[in-house]
Amino acid sequence: MSAPADFTRALVVDDLPEARQWMVAALQAAFPGIEVATAANLREAFASIEPPPQLALIDLGLPDGNGTQLIEALRSRGADTLCIVSTVFDDDAHLFPALRAGAQGYVLKDRDRDALAGMLQGIAAGQPPLSPSIARRLLRHFQPMPVAPHDEAPLTPRETDVLRLTAKGLTLQEVADALVLSRHTVSGYLKDIYRKLRVGTRAEAALEAARRGLVAP
Repeated sequence: MSAPADFTRALVVDDLPEARQWMVAALQAAFPGIEVATAANLREAFASIEPPPQLALIDLGLPDGNGTQLIEALRSRGADTLCIVSTVFDDDAHLFPALRAGAQGYVLKDRDRDALAGMLQGIAAGQPPLSPSIARRLLRHFQPMPVAPHDEAPLTPRETDVLRLTAKGLTLQEVADALVLSRHTVSGYLKDIYRKLRVGTRAEAALEAARRGLVAP
């Protein structure tokens, strides 16, 4: 979405009262007069998105689910909400699923109120709300892949099938059922795939699958 010059309505979703207070204070400092609703879990959050807020600061680890569920719901409804994840998790396993769900920013809870307010104010100038360490992680991740050695084994057809289904979000058991294999066999294929692709998480494997054209990015 193109950010408006100012925001008048926002939603903060976090199960910790002190974290909610920190985010509310940052929003009020960034956008004086903004109306901020708060929610401590997904149930309360879903009850607070009619009408959708202009901006939402969303934690990932909630008592009744994951914050990406709220982001996906807002996207599926066509809401023009600017969704920003606010979390303690700075690893690929949390970052990339949140971005795929539709998050347009990712900030860590290691900032003080004024630093977060400054990041939020930068939205109007087109600056992505990303913590510095997250921005560096994204840059590293999308740098050109090193040329693989000539003797590196390509993925077998079966490994390609496992990678494609895993990248689509299927669980280990669902992949096993789809390919009529045992869960143990699929786990072995995944280990070989991770080794060959030089990745360590499902999120990284999914991105590699998208680069190879196995799934839509």
